[in-house]
Amino acid sequence: MASVFWDAKGILLIDYLPTGQTITGQYYTNLLDQLQEKICEKRPGLARKKVIFHQDNARLHTSAIAMAKLYELSYELLPNPPYSPDLVSSNFHLFPELKIFQGGQRLPPTEELTAKLKRYFVGQKKSHFRDGIKALEHRWTKLV
Repeated sequence: MASVFWDAKGILLIDYLPTGQTITGQYYTNLLDQLQEKICEKRPGLARKKVIFHQDNARLHTSAIAMAKLYELSYELLPNPPYSPDLVSSNFHLFPELKIFQGGQRLPPTEELTAKLKRYFVGQKKSHFRDGIKALEHRWTKLV
């Protein structure tokens, strides 16, 4: 499983969950710390501004430890209605084209897959990510 954090300029962090593990609230808070490091590294201007963060209502995202971490990082969390998969921007924008790119092929071994995903994301036009954020903004305004 891959957790992908992205913004209007591109990919910030991709984390590959080790085989046999599950994502817990603690694992997710560690990801949020890694994300903050990537923001400081890749988007230094954002490190001094308020980050508007969007996630779904999965239990691990709304766990006390995860919410405390979001508060500690001073991320502004966009409200998300319960049971609203229409707002998960990775589901409606990022992953559908990735499925086309994969073209029904069997998944290669992990190392090959991570390299293939990196090539895919690097190969995207700058507008791809911006358009995804704009689509999220439009959907969010319509649904919320």
